[in-house]
Amino acid sequence: MTDHDRREPAAPSGPGQWVLLSYRLPREPSTPRITVWRKLKRLGVAQISDGLIALPADARTREQLEWIAEEITDSGGTATLWLAHPVMIAEERRLARTMADARTTEYEQVRAQAEEARHQPDDERRRALRRLRAELRRIHRRDYFPPPQRRAAETAVEALHPANTEPESPSGSESSPASALASDTEPDTKPDIEEHSA
Repeated sequence: MTDHDRREPAAPSGPGQWVLLSYRLPREPSTPRITVWRKLKRLGVAQISDGLIALPADARTREQLEWIAEEITDSGGTATLWLAHPVMIAEERRLARTMADARTTEYEQVRAQAEEARHQPDDERRRALRRLRAELRRIHRRDYFPPPQRRAAETAVEALHPANTEPESPSGSESSPASALASDTEPDTKPDIEEHSA
């Protein structure tokens, strides 16, 4: 997979175009600075240097950074937005790799939690399914260069769905859903047979 293919989900407005936010906030009070950084982190930004972050440019990322820039100025800071093209393709690849590595870590954490949840009771497994699906949606929104671990995490989470799990018999051996259903619905006629044969 080429770097261009990995950028496709971001729907960039132009080849290699990025939106950059240069900002500065007063050190005190610290609350606005912490709030802004948490929002930037949720967007999955690449940090180029202190006070300078970047995202692949499209309508969504530009609008989101415009909102944050306005919040920064409202908090007494300064913010400037830029549209730029990296001069060197190697620099763009480095940024893409950094962002993909961050998402890889998140996907691996989701996969590990899903695999652990497979051994839990049904109700806990269903709760884990809802929670991890929501977590995947949050990660997808900041996944501009999807790594291979994305598919593995999605597969592990969907494996928690009741339709994808097989019940176990009391002895621990696996039985199919069809056989389990048959045992619950078919009438047990064995006592009558024994009674007539006596």
